[in-house]
Amino acid sequence: MRKIQMVDLKVQYQEIKEQVNQSVLDVIESTAFINGPEVHQFQEELEEYLNVKHVIPCANGTDALQIAMMGLGLQPGDEVITADFTFAATVEVIALLGLTPVLVDVDPVNFNIDVEAIKKAITPKTKAIVPVHLFGLAANMDEIMELAEDNNLYVIEDNAQAIGGTYTSKDGTKTKTGAIGHVGSTSFFPSKNLGCYGDGGAIFTNDDDLAHTIRGIVNHGMYVRYHHDVVGVNSRLDSIQAAILRAKLPKLDTYNAARRNAARKYSKALKGIQNIVIPTGYCEAENSVCDVCDCHVFHQYTLRILNTDRDALVNHLNENGIPCGVYYPIPLHLQKAYKDERYNEADFPVTNQLIKEVISLPMHTELDDEQIEFITKTIINFVATS
Repeated sequence: MRKIQMVDLKVQYQEIKEQVNQSVLDVIESTAFINGPEVHQFQEELEEYLNVKHVIPCANGTDALQIAMMGLGLQPGDEVITADFTFAATVEVIALLGLTPVLVDVDPVNFNIDVEAIKKAITPKTKAIVPVHLFGLAANMDEIMELAEDNNLYVIEDNAQAIGGTYTSKDGTKTKTGAIGHVGSTSFFPSKNLGCYGDGGAIFTNDDDLAHTIRGIVNHGMYVRYHHDVVGVNSRLDSIQAAILRAKLPKLDTYNAARRNAARKYSKALKGIQNIVIPTGYCEAENSVCDVCDCHVFHQYTLRILNTDRDALVNHLNENGIPCGVYYPIPLHLQKAYKDERYNEADFPVTNQLIKEVISLPMHTELDDEQIEFITKTIINFVATS
């Protein structure tokens, strides 16, 4: 059996090696390392893929979130609501800009931000909601957008884990995640579903004026060289990374299909096993829970382990050569950097439970049947004897 990797970028690279290598050499030969033709071509191709008017590439996914908030003109003291159960980058940029992060609990079924919790958190100071499409599953965007409209709020989608995902609205309309809110952001970190070979990110919007503002922000606030019209940052996707992303973008749907296929096999083996809760997708149009559909691109395949020592399972898997991850072991409201007396532990029952139960299994485009069978049997045997 081939060695199991949490993310197997080497095998994925082998399939596109010749194209990637040639593309990188072409950039080096051109010496157009910043804002070269590859960046502009990738931007246009991603706009077409997402069916969004504007894609603005930038240096990384964290910058993408920060720049989106800067572009919206959010001011210090403005409150921004987001999920407690997610990676720190989402709240980090809120704090960096002097905004006030407001953390709320998540749904126990799909781990995404709880709409009812958002409703309770809205105050006159609230200016934006940041739904995170966690682990590759779209948040409940119909209700979030309705809530935002009713309260005159911006919606900033954190799409770092769900690029290529599709959200089906109540009326049956299908839209790519990241292209639903007022502005969306993503990361091209190497382990993402669409990843480059370094850092990279992008911002998406259908708002012409907002796009114009953001294009200035990413380039020191300049639209004309040495004319600084807005306060900006230095955050640009370099041409080599754009060339790599151009090679991978046409394969994104295939990559995501492979992830869903691996998820189906995991779920088939683990479904019905006592003390194991498999991940699900939530289809608004069908008003039903499904095991696997195009709303989920499985950046992570995350189980809940009940009535069993999750950490002991982690150790057991590692001892058997199976990497795994706990995303996330500490909720944001308990992180030293983001503790706040406003938070009440009673407001985070789901998050506080999930951090004790979740475990993410190897998930990438090159998982094979032998590996999946070994992983699932190892888990089942452990749970059965614990």
